[in-house]
Amino acid sequence: MPNTSAVDQEFLEYLVKSLVDHPEDVKIDRKVDEMGVLLTLRVNPVDMGQVVGRQGATAKAIRSLLRIVGVKNNTRLNLKIEEPEGGARLPRTEA
Repeated sequence: MPNTSAVDQEFLEYLVKSLVDHPEDVKIDRKVDEMGVLLTLRVNPVDMGQVVGRQGATAKAIRSLLRIVGVKNNTRLNLKIEEPEGGARLPRTEA
């Protein structure tokens, strides 16, 4: 049986690497404190849109799945998706 402290991190890594075009650039940091577990996700800037999804739908779904993993392991899990350096949002263009 895998180490319960790393199950959440391994699950997130598997999930995100399955979504992105550059799986070798996926980095996850795990910090534990009195509030629970904070997983910080970094991906290739090109893959940011795939991880966040339209109006944040994919990110919301990932957070929901992590919440389920946390409940199963009696842990409160939080996900922080780090925006890449120079990750300025492009202005919307009118159609």
